[in-house]
Amino acid sequence: MILYHGSYAAISEPDLTYSRPNVDFGRGFYVTPLYEQAAKWCGKFKRRGREGIISCYSFDEKYESELKILKFSAYSEDWLEFILKCRSGKDNTDYDIVAGGVANDRVFNTVELFFDGLIDKTEAINRLRYEKPNLQICFRTEKALKLLKFEGSETV
Repeated sequence: MILYHGSYAAISEPDLTYSRPNVDFGRGFYVTPLYEQAAKWCGKFKRRGREGIISCYSFDEKYESELKILKFSAYSEDWLEFILKCRSGKDNTDYDIVAGGVANDRVFNTVELFFDGLIDKTEAINRLRYEKPNLQICFRTEKALKLLKFEGSETV
């Protein structure tokens, strides 16, 4: 599988030290199999006057059986609960990899309405069903990161 990471620099050796806490799937190195999604991630750096660089990696899926992986195939109640735990710093799971939809601005607005008690869980899930999910994969452990092979990078 080919995966992409959008940033302001080429990242030949991903390092969890630089990952941020309290994001969608917790601290980790985020990639996507969608080139367009990685290019979108570069947009925030380009708007700040920096270069946008997409790093490319290969990941051999035959090693998935050696890892503890959580996959969300759609926006769901479980996805919503997990995002809320991660974003509030209350996630204590030990997954090596978490994969699922991105909480982009429109999605996050719905999550915030739920988090603030302005809509219930059922309404939140109903609203999310209309969003086209993007896909992010978070490599959360060194064990998982070692399975990513850097293939190169390009400026976008």
